[in-house]
Amino acid sequence: VKIGIALAALLGAGGYFYVNRGDARVEREQRAQSASALPNITLPKETIDAISKLEFKAAGKDPIVLEKKGDVWEVVAPVSAKASKADVKSLLDALKDLKTSDVIDRTQAGYAQYEVDEKKGLGFTAYRGQEKVLDLVFGTSGTRGQMVRVMGTDGIYVAQGYQSYLFTKEAKGWRDKLIFEFEDVNVASVDIENEHGQYVFVKNGDNWTGSFKASGKSAKTDGADGAKPDATKDGKKDEAKKPEKKAEKPAKKDGADAEKKPKNPGWEEFDGKQVEDMLRALKKLSAIDFADKDADTGLGEGAAKITITMKDGSKIVLLAGKTQKGQNRFVKKPDDDTVYVITDYAAGWIVGAKSKFEASSAAPPAGGHGHGDLDLSDLQLPPE
Repeated sequence: VKIGIALAALLGAGGYFYVNRGDARVEREQRAQSASALPNITLPKETIDAISKLEFKAAGKDPIVLEKKGDVWEVVAPVSAKASKADVKSLLDALKDLKTSDVIDRTQAGYAQYEVDEKKGLGFTAYRGQEKVLDLVFGTSGTRGQMVRVMGTDGIYVAQGYQSYLFTKEAKGWRDKLIFEFEDVNVASVDIENEHGQYVFVKNGDNWTGSFKASGKSAKTDGADGAKPDATKDGKKDEAKKPEKKAEKPAKKDGADAEKKPKNPGWEEFDGKQVEDMLRALKKLSAIDFADKDADTGLGEGAAKITITMKDGSKIVLLAGKTQKGQNRFVKKPDDDTVYVITDYAAGWIVGAKSKFEASSAAPPAGGHGHGDLDLSDLQLPPE
């Protein structure tokens, strides 16, 4: 009897195991079938390489449209500007990893709840010519992942490989921020005109020479530019303050007089290393922002101007106007209507006083940390 009971129990356990295993197999098959029915949003490399237009539609905002013209990407809406090649490449590279990994609902019932409707969702469309190769609406993101709606297919799905910062940029976040770049070792001379006066720096071998001519406005200042105003008496310049000429001393055999000879006659305090610092700060100049359409930029008559002349005779010219926020300043190239904003550190070299190019020049101004000496082309601007 005991043997019969044990045998029955064994058969029962085996049957239970068989049923459970069968249920698990069915569940796996159902999952596989469900996964195979997911809409495909993964693009092959040849399709990604052929994409010629990108469109972003955030609820309540103007669409952002990027188009490829030849080998160059441009922002065509809501502004017209050159697009950042690096940023576009990052987005296109990310498309190869984008795919649906699960289904939330195969109906339209949850569109508003998961914000994949037109009122709250972020629309994204990629074109190959006139053909839409990808047409999606991204919604909420939670514990189950990033919600996505595939246009033309009912349902809400989970998107894998979605990187929000690549899709949620403001229009200015897609713009090319590089203003210009050059090799500082190839610079022959630099000319600066600002409210303090005119500067001319010339490369002489491995060293720099500098000259400064104060403007009338600068001469009336309290000496903040490093050059004290001329003292006057009865309307005449005070000649007493001029150094007296000393009798020439016989030349010394050890060359001591040669060592005392001014390195930069007429501007003995000038330090060529300051010019080198300036060129390092400006050699790859990138914007941190762009001017609003109605901004008071101060880039009209009287704007500061720097002209960098290269050894091959080519020139780079930049105008500097008023400050935007804090000490960050508006700048533009004379032949381009684009108005950029650069850091106070970089702008300080263009609008700086005479003392900025002297050996006693102070460290970078407060708020500037040498950012102008860094490559900011890949900087991501936070969404407004």
